[in-house]
Amino acid sequence: MDNRVEVREFLTSRRAKVSPERAGLPTAGRRRVPGLRRSEVAALAGMSVEYYAKLERGSLAGVSPGVLDAIARALRLDDAERVHLLRLAHEADGSNAVLRPRRRPGQQVRPSLQWTLDAITTAPAILSNGRMNIVAANQLGRAMYVDHYADGGNPPNFARFIFLDGRADRFYPDWGLAADTCVANLRTSAAKDPHDKGIHDLVGELSTRSDEFRRRWGAHDVRTHGAGRKHFHHHIVGDLDLAYDSMDLRADHDLALTVYTAEPGSPTHDALRLLATWAASASAGVPAG
Repeated sequence: MDNRVEVREFLTSRRAKVSPERAGLPTAGRRRVPGLRRSEVAALAGMSVEYYAKLERGSLAGVSPGVLDAIARALRLDDAERVHLLRLAHEADGSNAVLRPRRRPGQQVRPSLQWTLDAITTAPAILSNGRMNIVAANQLGRAMYVDHYADGGNPPNFARFIFLDGRADRFYPDWGLAADTCVANLRTSAAKDPHDKGIHDLVGELSTRSDEFRRRWGAHDVRTHGAGRKHFHHHIVGDLDLAYDSMDLRADHDLALTVYTAEPGSPTHDALRLLATWAASASAGVPAG
C-alpha cells in the first residue's frame, strides 16, 4: 500500500469527523467542507498551516513524536487511531520493518497450540491472524463458526464470509456493526504489515466484489480488538450473547487467541451446552435433531 496515500486519506478522513463544536471553535459563517479546515487543525496542533498541509499530503517521514501527539490531540484521535498514525509514521521512515509480525509459510499452527485450544472444553476458542483467517479452533469454536467452515474456504475467512456469503445476515444479527468491525480490524492489520500480499489480495478481491466493503474500506476506520460482547444467531441453538477476550501470542506475533464465554446461568450458557452436545454428536457421526 502507498504510505503517502494512506497518510493523506487517514488524516483527511479524521479531520472530516471533527466538528468545530467538538474542537471548541466558533462556527460562524458557511463552511464548505465537513469537519475542520486544515488551518484549524494547524492552529489546534500549534504549527503553521503550510507545515500541517505538508504532513497531510503524506510526508510523515522524520516527524517527531511530539508533532504526532499534537496532531492526534487536535484530531481527537482515540487510542487505536493514535497507534495507527504512529505506525504510518514509522512506515514512512522505514522503522516499521522491525515491528512487522513474522509470518510463517502456510500459517502452520504448532501442535501445542491446538492442544491448548482442545483443552478449553466449555467455551468456543479460535486462533486467527491479521488476514482475518481462522487458522485453528477447538470443537466448540468450529461448531459456533460452522457456517464459516461450510463455504469451503481453506482456511475460513471472516471478511469473505461477512461480505460475500448470504448466511452472514443470519449469523450476525447486527450485520452492519459486524461489517464495520471486520473492516476496521483489517485496516489495522494492514498498517501493521503494509507489505503483506495476502492482505493486499484480500482487500483487492473484496473491493471488487462488494460495494459494502469498498465503502467501509474508504472510511479508514481502525480498531483495537481486545475485549467486549458479541451477538450471534446460530442456526442450531439460536441467539448467543457472548463476552470475548482476545490475546496476542508472544511466540506467534501474527496470531491472536479469542475465547468466548457466557454468563453462568444465562440462556446463552445453556445454549453453549446444547451446542457442545450437537458438536460432539456431529463429530461422532450421530444425527443430531
